[in-house]
Amino acid sequence: MLYVWLKFIHVLSSTVLFGTGIGTACNLFIAHRTRDISLIAAASRYVVIADWLFTGTSGVIQPLSGFAMIYVAGYPLASLWILGSITGYVIAACCWFPVVYLQIRMRDMAVRALKDNTPLPPLYYRYFNYWFILGWPAFISLIVVFYLMTAKPL
Repeated sequence: MLYVWLKFIHVLSSTVLFGTGIGTACNLFIAHRTRDISLIAAASRYVVIADWLFTGTSGVIQPLSGFAMIYVAGYPLASLWILGSITGYVIAACCWFPVVYLQIRMRDMAVRALKDNTPLPPLYYRYFNYWFILGWPAFISLIVVFYLMTAKPL
């Protein structure tokens, strides 16, 4: 029964992690495309909050529940699907940490530009490009993790 609860928590938190990631990325991307500084400032505020509350929390729950399931089920840690899942998760996390930093900086620049009634600085656009590029390996690696966790190939 413990395994079933751990699996439920793991699946639920992976849904929150992935869904929030896609949702916040779409939100900020669409706001950015409008070039409307007030919209960008508002969207980036909410994206930063959502990322910390939902992505950050589920990002901690994922490895805790995953390793607990491995232990309870007695899965060998050296299984390809487990090692691949851990690797994919680490890749996604290594992309997420700089993305959060970039989002905070972009939010601050948008809020400042809105307050000062000035255009967004060139650094905002550079950070947006980095943010956009970093999202792809995180997204792809999590898709691979989903595959490995459901298919469990040897």
